[in-house]
Amino acid sequence: EKGWIGEKTPQGVIIFTSSESIKQKESVKFGIKTDKSNPVINWKGLDQTSAIIDTGVITTTTMKAVIQRVTKASVTIDGTIVASIKKGMLILLGVEALDTEQDSHWLSKKIANLRIFDDLNGVMNCSLIEDQADAIVVSQFTLHASTKKGNRPSYIKAAKASIAIPLYENFISQLEQELGKKVQTGKFGASMALEIHNNGPVTIIIDSKNKI
Repeated sequence: EKGWIGEKTPQGVIIFTSSESIKQKESVKFGIKTDKSNPVINWKGLDQTSAIIDTGVITTTTMKAVIQRVTKASVTIDGTIVASIKKGMLILLGVEALDTEQDSHWLSKKIANLRIFDDLNGVMNCSLIEDQADAIVVSQFTLHASTKKGNRPSYIKAAKASIAIPLYENFISQLEQELGKKVQTGKFGASMALEIHNNGPVTIIIDSKNKI
């Protein structure tokens, strides 16, 4: 930003300073380049007396999924069942604004090969592919809710429909290729009622940040 100076200390800390005061509710943007694949940036804001105003953590965006192993599951919209499976997975998918098809491809392959189904010995050693089970994919932007401030969650990280829908559809297409069959879905942006018979229970949260 104009009027700001950035300096890096020998300890690797970057300090941004300005001779001008920041007005109440005024925002300032900084850009930082890094060669790390999944950077985590800890920050804190100080006033003129070096007293801490606020602190936080910045991480890279991720496509996130909540996977539930089910004995049966269904999706109902306006009283009509639009998706229904027996044994398989119910996948809730959240897309962030900077996600790409690379995230979609990695996540779909990871989920298809995740060994969470029982083998003949009752051990979780079989994947969705090996078990020939079914899947339902449901979009859920609330997976990217931020609850840091106040009691009302913020969904600013969630991608807008123009970005989220193509990636949501790409994820479904990639998962179908991995499984070699059709995947059932909810309806993007719709108000849906989910019936989930979680088997185990087995619930796993996975995101594309962990691909490296």
